[in-house]
Amino acid sequence: MQKLLIILGLVLFFAGIFYPLLRRLPLGRLPGDIFLKTEGGSFFFPIVTCIVISVVLTLIINFFK
Repeated sequence: MQKLLIILGLVLFFAGIFYPLLRRLPLGRLPGDIFLKTEGGSFFFPIVTCIVISVVLTLIINFFK
């Protein structure tokens, strides 16, 4: 459990450092993401982005197992 918390902390640390570079990635604006805009407001659900992140994390976790 301690290893997991340390690794997650390091990942968040480096994500914070590299945030300006990560913002330029097209995640959250991929084709297939749902965006609805009406007069009353808007709704955004990044379904394809969630799938891509899930696949990448699964591959990374299985690689280190």
